[in-house]
Amino acid sequence: MSELNPPLLEMRKVSKNFGATKALDDVDFICNAGEVHAVLGENGAGKSTLMKLIAGALQPTQGQICLDGQDVQLSSPQDALQHGLVCMFQELSLVPDLTVRENLLLGAPDAGIGWLRGTGFDTARTVLERIGGADIRMGARVADLTLPQRQQVEIAKALMKKPRLLILDEATSALGASVVESVFDLVREERDGGTAVLFISHRFHEIEALADRISVFRNGRRVETFEKGDHDYGEIIDMMVGQKIEELFPDKPPTDDDAGIVLDIRDFNWEGWVQNVSLAVRRGQIVGLGGLDGQGQGAFLMGLFGLLRKTTGETAISGQVARIKDPKTAKQKDIALAYIPEDRKTEGLILDQSIRENLELAALGRADLDATDESLYSGSIGQLALKHGGLGLPVSSLSGGNQQKVVLSKWLAIKPRCLLLADPTRGIDVKTKTQIYSILRQLADQGTAILLLSTDYEELIQLCDETHVFFDGEVVASFSGDDLTPQNIIAATLNVTQQPRAADA
Repeated sequence: MSELNPPLLEMRKVSKNFGATKALDDVDFICNAGEVHAVLGENGAGKSTLMKLIAGALQPTQGQICLDGQDVQLSSPQDALQHGLVCMFQELSLVPDLTVRENLLLGAPDAGIGWLRGTGFDTARTVLERIGGADIRMGARVADLTLPQRQQVEIAKALMKKPRLLILDEATSALGASVVESVFDLVREERDGGTAVLFISHRFHEIEALADRISVFRNGRRVETFEKGDHDYGEIIDMMVGQKIEELFPDKPPTDDDAGIVLDIRDFNWEGWVQNVSLAVRRGQIVGLGGLDGQGQGAFLMGLFGLLRKTTGETAISGQVARIKDPKTAKQKDIALAYIPEDRKTEGLILDQSIRENLELAALGRADLDATDESLYSGSIGQLALKHGGLGLPVSSLSGGNQQKVVLSKWLAIKPRCLLLADPTRGIDVKTKTQIYSILRQLADQGTAILLLSTDYEELIQLCDETHVFFDGEVVASFSGDDLTPQNIIAATLNVTQQPRAADA
């Protein structure tokens, strides 16, 4: 880059210390206008700290931040916004009690009363529609939206600020495939118009689809920056974790058609949203649930756990019919279901309570268990390699990956017969994903029935023994073996009729 055409953003010898901990250590980093620059690294690698420095939420301990070749002081998010630096953090910043319209216009330029009622409204509506949010009402209260819908509103809100540099931190982690593609189309348009985009994702197929350049961080340092295609998937993982990982997913055992059925579901229905779903999970199996968001798979898991009223159908566990009227019934010893919700922060954890108090939650109400006995969950803590500075600390002090480990630990402590998981690796780094995948396979091998809802088709293919795809509340296709391919899953997700395509076709 010549002096006549400097990079839009340049960070020179930047470090950020938190006490004795160096979150960033002597980092040089460049992002050019008109490019999508992916930033990869496991949790704790320094990605979020880097983004918060750019967004003005933190200030560097040492080093320089330059825009268009000029030193700048980004002392606050408002200061960064005035320079055209806009960040959509993984932790959503919407105001729950305001409407979608009001949230979209917060912080937008020239947001006067007339603009709110006229041009601003039209612009907000158009942006939301372009990222697949045509079904989201502008007058709806944000608190009443689903997590994917809230994420769409957050992306639209960032775009309303007309960024010169846009940071997308796990912006698509809760979105289905078709909405992701709409978001990517819009990001490409922004890039082609000269916007710089910093993109953080733990989904490698998204990096492959969107990024122009990639920077890998590890332990607070930038390991390498390279053009997309210069390194393969395995090489990038090696850079991220600093050690050799031969496979991200554990090996699948051979299919045993004679293995006993642990979980058997017949003709499950819920008020037209879920219709006539029948499936079974045999010992040693992990069964996937795919489809676009809102097609019934999420409601199906919630209904199985007793979170929905007026469900019909029959659920049997190891041949015994289970009458599940509510979550308290679901987790009792004779049924022992566990449910890992989609949104760990609002549905899986009580953030202002301690790690210990959160770990006790699943065992509460079980007469056969002492929820306060730390030995109850010490095994699952060790199994998941949960990193914490003391069980008395608030669970909000943990990284996203370790928060999810708390959610899993509390349920594994009650030794569930059946494990229902809704997108359990959303927004989690590669190393933690690998740990979770391995534990799920171990649990299946030990006889736990596992139903895994995932918006990541790599998980549905590589981790699951078979996958059922939902569309409009029904299972429209089921795949296993050589038929478990991206082409077949995507076609079924869109309800496109085609002949199954084998993996080697």
